[in-house]
Amino acid sequence: MIEVKNLSKRFGPLIVLDRVSFCINDASLVVVLGPSGTGKSVLLKAMLGLLPVDNGEALFDGKSIQSATDEEIYEIRKQVGFVFQGTALFDSMNVADNIALPLTEHTAMPSKEIRERVCCLLDIVGMAGRAHLYPQSLSGGMKRLVAVARALALDPKYLFYDEPTTALDPIMTDKVVGVMNNLKKSHTSSGIVVTHDLDTAKAVGDEIYMLKKGCINKLAKIKKELYD
Repeated sequence: MIEVKNLSKRFGPLIVLDRVSFCINDASLVVVLGPSGTGKSVLLKAMLGLLPVDNGEALFDGKSIQSATDEEIYEIRKQVGFVFQGTALFDSMNVADNIALPLTEHTAMPSKEIRERVCCLLDIVGMAGRAHLYPQSLSGGMKRLVAVARALALDPKYLFYDEPTTALDPIMTDKVVGVMNNLKKSHTSSGIVVTHDLDTAKAVGDEIYMLKKGCINKLAKIKKELYD
């Protein structure tokens, strides 16, 4: 379980997070919805200790990342797979090497097992047979699926998705959403999705919150509350 308690962050006079609190239960996806520029990505970075906060904390299975030692933070972050909005794939590496990178950097897994793991992950995200391709030859949606596969490499307990369907066409959006839901069901991965897309929020979220003017609220009527 992840517990976010009273997280607050401001940049000068701008209050981005104002005592934000919510929980992410095991095997569930929490969606934080809101227009661009409301601080959704700041929330993810604050939760992982990548940005200092003014107040509050994020607890991973009871351990506060804000008060953890460097070694403890490293161990916490290894439990989190992060799908970046821009995918953050390395253009100089093919798909297989991009996905394998966390395994080569953080484990002593033999090369053969790494290759087998990469093939398994590509199959999970529906990208089997594309290990040899380079990012520049992939569509935006395919890059997003590879990014999901890489996020899964270390078999994380939690997945963080930053705008996973932004700028995708409806077909690729459905594929990415399908993968996210399948992971939640078959791999019991829990985590958080930040997005401004209403359809994605409704399709993947077990609980949906809106971040607006620094405050977070659980939603019932999504469209009305988002744009009022």
